[in-house]
Amino acid sequence: MANVSIRDLEIDFGNLRVLKTLNLDIAEGEFIVLLGPSGCGKSTLLNAVAGLLDVSAGQIWIGDKNVTWEEPKDRGIGMVFQSYALYPRMTVAGNMSFGLKMAKTPKEEIEKRVAKAAKILQIEPLLGRRPSELSGGQRQRVAIGRALVRDVEVFLFDEPLSNLDAKLRTELRVEIKRLHHELGSTMIYVTHDQIEALTLADRIAVMNGGVIQQLASPKEIYRRPVNRFVAGFVGSPSMNFVDGKIAIVDGQPRFALPNGKTVDLTGYAFEAPPQDGRAAVLGIRPEQVEVVDNAEGFSAIPVDLTLVEPMGADSLVWGRAGNSQFSIRIDGDDHIDTPASIDAFFSPNHASIFDAATGARL
Repeated sequence: MANVSIRDLEIDFGNLRVLKTLNLDIAEGEFIVLLGPSGCGKSTLLNAVAGLLDVSAGQIWIGDKNVTWEEPKDRGIGMVFQSYALYPRMTVAGNMSFGLKMAKTPKEEIEKRVAKAAKILQIEPLLGRRPSELSGGQRQRVAIGRALVRDVEVFLFDEPLSNLDAKLRTELRVEIKRLHHELGSTMIYVTHDQIEALTLADRIAVMNGGVIQQLASPKEIYRRPVNRFVAGFVGSPSMNFVDGKIAIVDGQPRFALPNGKTVDLTGYAFEAPPQDGRAAVLGIRPEQVEVVDNAEGFSAIPVDLTLVEPMGADSLVWGRAGNSQFSIRIDGDDHIDTPASIDAFFSPNHASIFDAATGARL
């Protein structure tokens, strides 16, 4: 395994700058997820690391080697694509060993590596089958095995689960996490699925517009998003956002709603001293909202509830807080009548407050 260092990387497609002076250091054995919407530059970054795209400026280092202009085969990487891209007339073993045969690896070594990878991925009974005889999940395991048999230092995954159904995605996500624990290899994983990012990553790089918006652990990304974009992109359903402004009342910070009601913010950790009258957005996640005030230090926002969406173990209650959509996650056994007007209670130290103009966390 090896560390990966991306230094002042820029990539232009004609007059369009896709990656903008991007820096990212990935430690040996770390699992990094590049997360973001379509067009944010995450696959472009991965392809640059793989050597499939030329860079406009900057450098890419793998271990102590500058690989910026090296061919993909010389970078010590193994890549798993969104498409399985298996040879239909070859068996599983043939697909996994093809690259090694082209590299003129000794036959005994090929058999040893294929057997080891098949055991790790639990596809030993499938080695004699052809791709047409496999399920989608099995085909993706073979694609992973094809990368695994190579003697590489870094594994790259480009949305490997996006073509699978929900059940297979969950199963293979667990397999990839187990694989990382067993191998301890450096892995870079691209996805637009925030559940994959939160469950797999040691750290997540949330990207937008060719820039890394926030690089942190899944817990930090979820609990303390650095700006409104990160807060809205990570989490399902999205964080609730309520417009208003900061008000200092008797020396204490409060959040003034458009209807004139103010919400106590005692306990919220501001990044800098709050400014009275500053336009802001209050963010609170659906599961951090209570419909009954059962603890000291809770603040309340008036919400008009409209419908309940049962989801099995829990339910989502939807409504509006002023002009903003608002959701509350409750236990599946709890019951709330709708339509109804309630106070939604939350603890300020669980909230996020963003500047209305820049979107930055306050």
